[in-house]
Amino acid sequence: MSDIRMSRRAFARLVTFALAAVLTLSAVALMNHGRAVNAERAVENSYLHAVEELSLGLDNIKNNLQKGMYTNSISMLADLSEKLSSDAATAKSSLARLPVDGLDLSDAYKFLSQVGNYSKSLAEKCAEGGGLSADERENIAKLYAYSQTLSSNMWKIEQRIGSGEFTFADSLYASAKLDTGEPAKVTSGFNDLAVSDSSYPTLIYDGPYSDHIMEKEPLMLKNEKNIDRNEALRLAKKLTGGVEPELLTEEEGRMPSYVFGLDGRTIAITKAGGLYSYMLANRAVGKPEITVTEAMTKAKEFLAVLGVRSISDSYYEIRNGICVINFAAVQNGVTMYTDLIKVGVALDNGDILSFDMRGYLTNHTIRELPPPKISGEYAMTLVSGSLTPLSGRLCVIPSAGKNEIFCYEVRCTGMEGENILVYLNAETGREEQILILKIGSSGVLTV
Repeated sequence: MSDIRMSRRAFARLVTFALAAVLTLSAVALMNHGRAVNAERAVENSYLHAVEELSLGLDNIKNNLQKGMYTNSISMLADLSEKLSSDAATAKSSLARLPVDGLDLSDAYKFLSQVGNYSKSLAEKCAEGGGLSADERENIAKLYAYSQTLSSNMWKIEQRIGSGEFTFADSLYASAKLDTGEPAKVTSGFNDLAVSDSSYPTLIYDGPYSDHIMEKEPLMLKNEKNIDRNEALRLAKKLTGGVEPELLTEEEGRMPSYVFGLDGRTIAITKAGGLYSYMLANRAVGKPEITVTEAMTKAKEFLAVLGVRSISDSYYEIRNGICVINFAAVQNGVTMYTDLIKVGVALDNGDILSFDMRGYLTNHTIRELPPPKISGEYAMTLVSGSLTPLSGRLCVIPSAGKNEIFCYEVRCTGMEGENILVYLNAETGREEQILILKIGSSGVLTV
């Protein structure tokens, strides 16, 4: 599915910490503490890394708890419990590395300690033949609500760091305790984490589409003859308006390619078969002048020129004036989420600024799909009672390994109006995956 994109928040986080690092280095330079500078810089960077890990862990916990509210599958609950345990352990470790000794974070620590254990206990109970009670589902919902608060407050902290409102460097110098070896405290910046919530549940129990698809041998390159660099150059010139680009390098790995460059544009052509692999053009993008719908049309027209036609647009994200659209192959009405293509369209004039065909080249082939053993109508009855099913369609999704699963994608709404996608095995009815569909002004994404 849409695993190749960078989320809005992840991108903002990248900018936040880059800016924080710049502020930190500036502060250190101005202080001019001689030989202590490197040690202080290392401490600062360590704290920034801990903040990033903590924020990411809280995000993941929130998303997986939301999925846990809607799962109707023992195996899915077990998978989510593993992820929750892993993310909670990472977040707890990151929080422990921060200089916040003066704050009462007992509720946050309690939450991180219990969320993984509780979900694991529920998964074990279901594996032994039990089911989730109404109270247990309510507890998961309360844990999710608490995780929303923690994640939101952590985001506020990141924004304060990014804006320069406070830095670890300021607190380190103000404490004047580096020479004593006693860690500085920056509690004033982390007050938002000291969350106390009376709705936090009392838990009684006994007692954590992905990059791996790129690791396969590319199916479209099998048994294809290698082309020479002159033929690759001819193909690259089709994307540069006939102007001859420079050969920058020859990539190796699972998809050996010739890589050309011209005026900030990079183009890769596979050696086997001479297929377009990816392109990236760098230029400033002005004020948006075209709509997302128009951008999708331009992207489809561009792919048709490259010989790719049986596709469907799925999700998109707008970033820095560029609409990055995810396309998936379609075979006899079945969407192949494994056969991915990404196209970046400039919203100021509709230029194609990037495309990535590597997921498509790796996985695309004509499948022999069996007739589904369950109907779409029946699949819609298999989702959790906490969801309202709206529609269903057939698709192929990647498994946790390097295989594929023939599924019904059932689009639902949650108890608070969320958009939820549930993937049910078209042969067995087994719940294989749950995704949360995020729809906003900057795109349509899944988590």
